[in-house]
Amino acid sequence: MIQVQSSQQREERAEDLNSKEDLQRKLKKLKRSEDYLKMEADKQKVQCEKVQVTDSDLSEQIKAVTKESHVRAENTELMLSFQKANISLQQYKLLLCSLYKIYEALEEELDRNASHESVTPIYFPQELARMEALKKDLEHFYGQDWREKMIVPAATLRYAQRLREIGSENPEYLVAHAYTRYLGDLSGGQVLGRITQKALGLKNGEGLAFFTFPAVSSPNLFKQLYRSRMNSIELTETQREGVLEEAVRAFEFNIQVFDELQNLVNTLEKNELRQRHKTHNLETPDVRVSPALSSSLTSGSQLLRMLLGVCFALAVGMGIYVF
Repeated sequence: MIQVQSSQQREERAEDLNSKEDLQRKLKKLKRSEDYLKMEADKQKVQCEKVQVTDSDLSEQIKAVTKESHVRAENTELMLSFQKANISLQQYKLLLCSLYKIYEALEEELDRNASHESVTPIYFPQELARMEALKKDLEHFYGQDWREKMIVPAATLRYAQRLREIGSENPEYLVAHAYTRYLGDLSGGQVLGRITQKALGLKNGEGLAFFTFPAVSSPNLFKQLYRSRMNSIELTETQREGVLEEAVRAFEFNIQVFDELQNLVNTLEKNELRQRHKTHNLETPDVRVSPALSSSLTSGSQLLRMLLGVCFALAVGMGIYVF
């Protein structure tokens, strides 16, 4: 009896141990689940905090407010021609003329306001300045008197005038224009450079200096630095709103320039085609033949064909006899 009880006790004790171990495993599993959920919650919190911080950055705010304008600019007829590698030399030369006037105004105003608290952080003349490169390209296509041969639409002049206005009245607004132009050149501009070279058959980089940045070894790293500097600029709420509005205005100016450039290209090409037809008509005058002369020529042609036929028959006959 005692032995039986001892055996039962041992079995009960073993069951208790198993139950406790099972309970401990469940508790550990539950704890791991709780830790996992807590970890995920913390991760989401960190991500949310990161998004909030990022969304407050000036560079990200500009990117957000100009998203729609950016798409519209990329879908202008001129930019679509570039993207499809369907660009003419005329288009490219006129684009360079407008870019020169725009960068002339932008870089002169950046130079003049280099010590301004909003401009200093994003002032990189050695790395980004485009004026000398554009001069080199324009001289390549137009010659040394390229300034006298430049053609720019009214939209380009309006854009340049706006840059000079804000340089005098609101230098912090230059940040919006510098950001949209320079970082655009460092991004999509590199692709457009390769497309232009291939489409126009330009060799050894001639006429493509605008797309090259010798002082920037890594465009991606430089863009990160530029954004960081830009985000460090201290602006009042009113100034920030003004910069964001100016960024949208910058894209609108570019869209207007692209549209007017394409219209100018179309007009020049039509005039060139009309002139070509006019020259061709002068070189080949319209000669009209009188009915009587036409009849005579027709009869003569028939007689000539008959004589040629006889000669051909004789030649064939002689050939047969020869061989």
